[in-house]
Amino acid sequence: MDISIEKVDMVVERTGVSYSKAKEALEKSQGDVVDAIIYIESSSKTFTENLSNRGEEIFDKIKESIKKGNVTKIIIKKDGEIIMNIPITAGAIGTVLSPEIALLGVSAALFSKCSFEIVKEDGEIVNLNETIEK
Repeated sequence: MDISIEKVDMVVERTGVSYSKAKEALEKSQGDVVDAIIYIESSSKTFTENLSNRGEEIFDKIKESIKKGNVTKIIIKKDGEIIMNIPITAGAIGTVLSPEIALLGVSAALFSKCSFEIVKEDGEIVNLNETIEK
């Protein structure tokens, strides 16, 4: 198996991954550049699909909680710091007017490793990320 810097450069140029990822893909594909590129592309699609699916799950949980009517606000946090504090009426209106944009926003927040919390009327805080993982 011959893995040269030229092959690594070709994979990096085509896919935009790091040199270590390109080398790893070449090793898994026995030094074949085309197979390495295909390997990287297929693994990146899986990541995006997983992110999209998780975003849909959180979005569905938010909609389900809103329908139950015992939610007062949605909090989005990153590294323990509150990024957004959305009153439920504003969140519901935004979701009804443009569910695709709301889902895109949830997916983007997940990508940047944000956590979602729902605050219920009785003061209980439900972390949606933990609920989805279970």
